Amino acid sequence: MSTDKTSAAPDEHVVENPEAAKAAVTVVDPRLLVREQGLKGYVSEFKRKMKSGDLGSIPVVIGLAIIWLIFTSLNSNFLTAGNLSDMSVAMVGTGMIAVGIVFVLLLGEIDLSVGSVSGVAGASFAVLNVTNGMNEWLAFVLAILTGTVAGVLHGFFFAKIGVPAFAVTLAGLLFWNGFMLQILGDNGTINLDPDGVVAQLTSYYFSDVAAAYGLAAVVTAGFFLSSFLGNRRREAVGVPSRPLSETIVRTVLLAVLAFTVAVVFNQYKGLPLAVVIFIVVLLVTDFVLRRTAYGRKVFALGGSVEASRRAGINVEMVRISVFAISGTFAAVGGLFIASKIAAANQGAGGGDLLMNAIAAAVIGGTSLFGGRGRTWNALLGVLVIVSIQYGLALEGIASPVQYMITGGVLLATVVIDAVTRKTQKTAGRA
Repeated sequence: MSTDKTSAAPDEHVVENPEAAKAAVTVVDPRLLVREQGLKGYVSEFKRKMKSGDLGSIPVVIGLAIIWLIFTSLNSNFLTAGNLSDMSVAMVGTGMIAVGIVFVLLLGEIDLSVGSVSGVAGASFAVLNVTNGMNEWLAFVLAILTGTVAGVLHGFFFAKIGVPAFAVTLAGLLFWNGFMLQILGDNGTINLDPDGVVAQLTSYYFSDVAAAYGLAAVVTAGFFLSSFLGNRRREAVGVPSRPLSETIVRTVLLAVLAFTVAVVFNQYKGLPLAVVIFIVVLLVTDFVLRRTAYGRKVFALGGSVEASRRAGINVEMVRISVFAISGTFAAVGGLFIASKIAAANQGAGGGDLLMNAIAAAVIGGTSLFGGRGRTWNALLGVLVIVSIQYGLALEGIASPVQYMITGGVLLATVVIDAVTRKTQKTAGRA
C-alpha cells in the first residue's frame, strides 16, 4: 500500500491545519494597512500606537498647546510677535546643551557636567579675546574645543576605566565650575564686545523679510525632496513606503507652520540668527542619528551593550564620542548664553541651567532608559520650559513657582516614559 508518509517526495509539505496556514499567510503588519485603507487606516494605526504605548511626540505637543492656551487667556501679550521672538532666541542656549544631552540619554547615561562646561566655554572666550587680545574667531573655536576636551575626558573615565557616568560627570561639574572661577579671576565678570562675534549670536536679526520666508521655503522644499526621494528608494527595493498624496499633505502642514513662524518673526525684528543656527544644528544632528552608521551604533548601544559588542561595534569609542559631542554642545550653548548677557561671569552655568537642559531633552520625548529619542526632542522640550518661564514672568510669578511647575512637568513626562516602556513590553515591542 502507498499510504506510508515516507513515500511522499521530500520536497512536498503536508498541511495538517489548512485554516491556520491560511491565517498565517494573510496576517499583515497593521502598519502596512495604513496606506491601503485611507483615513480609516490612519485611525486604526493611531489606536494601535496608543495601545502599544508608541506615543511619540504627541504628549508634549498637546502639553505645549495647553500651556500656550492657558497663558494666552491670562495675558494677551504672550503670543505677540515680540514675546515669541524673544522666547525663540532665549531658548537656543539651553536648547544647544539639550541636543548634546540627547546623545548621552540615548546610551541610557547622564551628563551632569554640561552646565559647568558651558560656563567654562564662555569664560574661556572672554579671557582669551577680551583679556589677552586673541583673535575673536580663534578664541571662539578654542572655547568650543574646551567643551570637546572636557567631554572626551569624561568619556575616557567612563568607557575605559569603568567609572559610572553619574560619578564622572558629577566630579566634572565641580571641577569645571572651579576652573571657570579660577580663570575669571577676582573681578568675576568680563564684558564682551557688543559688536563682536559672540555678542552677535543672539543680537543679530535678518531684517529683510525675504530671509524668514526664504528659510521657510528651503525647509519645506528640503522636507518634500527628502521624503519623496526616500519613498522612491524604498519602492525600488520593494519596501512599503508612503504614497505621494501623504507626502504632499505632510509638506503642506509643514509649510503652514514654517510660514506662520516666518510671519511672526517679520512682524518684529526679523529672522534671528540664533534660530537659524539652531535649526541647522537640529537638521545635521538628526541626519547623523537617523541616516548614518554612527547614529545606528548609538541607538544599538542604548538598546543593548552586550549585543552591540557582539555585533562588532567599538563600544568604548562610541561612548567617548558621545560624551565629546555632549561637551561640545555644552560649550556652544554656553557661548549663546554669554551672548545673551554680553558677558562672562561667575554665575554662568549655574542655577537651573543643568536641570533645564536635561528636562528639555526628557520632556521633548527622549527616554531616560536609552535607545529612544531624536534631537528634535530638544526643541520641543526647551519650548515647553521657556514658555512656562515667560508665561509666569508675564504674570509676575516668582521663580520658586517656576521651579515647582517645571519640576511637575518633568515628573509627568518621566511617568509617561516609564508607563510607555511597560506598555511596550506588554505589547512585545521592547
